[in-house]
Amino acid sequence: MELVTPDFGLLFWQLLTFIAVFFVLSKFAWKPIMTGLKEREESIESALSEARKAKEEMSSLKADNEKLLLEARKEKDKMLQEAQHMANTLIQDAKDRTVKETNAMINSAREEIETSKEAALAELKNYLASTSLEIAEKVIRKNLSTDAAQQQLVKDLLTSPSSKN
Repeated sequence: MELVTPDFGLLFWQLLTFIAVFFVLSKFAWKPIMTGLKEREESIESALSEARKAKEEMSSLKADNEKLLLEARKEKDKMLQEAQHMANTLIQDAKDRTVKETNAMINSAREEIETSKEAALAELKNYLASTSLEIAEKVIRKNLSTDAAQQQLVKDLLTSPSSKN
């Protein structure tokens, strides 16, 4: 039973050993352990605050990315509209130029036809005049082959000039 009931001497030495170990630990080990724990606590807190900052930065970057994507889409739509407008303008210009060129060709062809028509009419008039003169010359030669016919013609011309005018 001696093992169950402690003796005063044993208690004294246990208490003295405990105080000595406590003093040594508090002098040499307690400060480094507390400093280590404090450093660990600070590093955990700084890691948490950095994680919060990173999370905030990620959310702001995400918002910035969404803004950039929206702006890029708007810019793309604007560029597509400008390209469509330019294409329509080019097509309309080509149509207008084609119409102008076609009208110019038609007008040129009309002028050429008119010129050719006038030239053909002039040539026809010249041909008809020369043919008429040849016919008239042949008729007059045949009718005025005698002196009596010539004198009769002169008399007719002298007496009736006022009736022809």
